[in-house]
Amino acid sequence: MLEIARITLLTVAMATAATIITLPVGLFLAWVLARGRFPGRSLLETFVTLPLVMPPVATGLLLLMLLAPRGPLGGLFERFGIEIVFTWKAVVIAMAVMGLPLLVRTARAGFEQVDRRYESVAATLGARPLRVFLTVTLPLALPAVAAGAVLSFARAVGEFGATMMIAGSIPGSTRTLAVAIYSFAETGRDTQAAQLVAVSAGLAFAALWLANWITGRAGLRT
Repeated sequence: MLEIARITLLTVAMATAATIITLPVGLFLAWVLARGRFPGRSLLETFVTLPLVMPPVATGLLLLMLLAPRGPLGGLFERFGIEIVFTWKAVVIAMAVMGLPLLVRTARAGFEQVDRRYESVAATLGARPLRVFLTVTLPLALPAVAAGAVLSFARAVGEFGATMMIAGSIPGSTRTLAVAIYSFAETGRDTQAAQLVAVSAGLAFAALWLANWITGRAGLRT
């Protein structure tokens, strides 16, 4: 049971870190897609949504090519002595990339449902765009943002394919719930695998229930 607890805590910690990292990027993209009218908007939306429909293993391979020591980004990090591939950092990155689309889609729905008259009133009173966003737009869209963050966290907890490609299955470092289930099942540790399945199902159920409760209370259409 101690091993199960360690794997669960490691996964939750990494999923939380990935969600926190994803939030500023996801909010910006959601707001741009909700309010922006510019050439290439459909292309940006497609690119952001791509991890939802691509095989996670393919996404992981792309991340591996980018972040490997000889890759364009990995080589840059290597100059500063930062190792990414097959470390906990790779797990967080994989989780963030896979969870980002859910945050963007849900938060975007919230921004689209904000009555822009409130923003116009704030601007008329002299508030600058950033202040309007922080004091009017974001608070009104907060339920959708919160629901999107919860869904992003749930996706991060269940991430497997991209994580295996870029981080592997190193006990105590990169072995998350999904990776551990695969590793245990492959080595005949069926009892431990079943216990991890139960934990994963419980976390997923709790996250989905919370996201649905938030959107239901706010009357959102996501």
